[in-house]
Amino acid sequence: MGTVEASQERRTESHSQLHTLLDTRKETLSLFNQLAEMRPFTPDRESQLMLQEFCEAIVDYTASAHFQLYRFIDEGTERRTDIKELAARVYPQISDMTKVILAFNEKYDCSDHCNNLGELSDDLSQLGEVLADRIVLEDQLITLLMSSR
Repeated sequence: MGTVEASQERRTESHSQLHTLLDTRKETLSLFNQLAEMRPFTPDRESQLMLQEFCEAIVDYTASAHFQLYRFIDEGTERRTDIKELAARVYPQISDMTKVILAFNEKYDCSDHCNNLGELSDDLSQLGEVLADRIVLEDQLITLLMSSR
C-alpha cells in the first residue's frame, strides 16, 4: 500500500472513530435531558435506574472521547501542526473537565442504592455547564480533524 492510500485509510478510520464519539455523546446528552426532567429528585427506583444509566453513559462518552479523539494527541502520533497546536490549547481544559465528570460519576454511580440525592440537582446543573463547555472544545478539534488533509 502506498503512502497516499495509507493516509486515506487512516483518515477514513479517524472519521469513523469521530462518528462513534459523536453517537456516544448524543446518547449521553439524551440521557442527561431525561434525568434532568425527573426533577425534583427522589430516591425511588426509577430515579436510581436513570441515574445509573446516565453514569454508565457519561463514563462511556468520556472514555470514547479519550480513545477516539485525544489518544493520538496524548501519544504524540498526531502529525498535523494545526491540530497539535489546537490540542495543546484545549486539552488541559478538557482534562480538567474530565475530572469533574469522573467526580460526578464517583458520587452518583451507586447502582440501585442511591438514597442521598439532595445535591443531585445542583451537581447536574454544574455538570451540564461542564459538558457544554467540553463540547465546544471537542467540536473545535473534530471540525479541524474532519477538514484537515
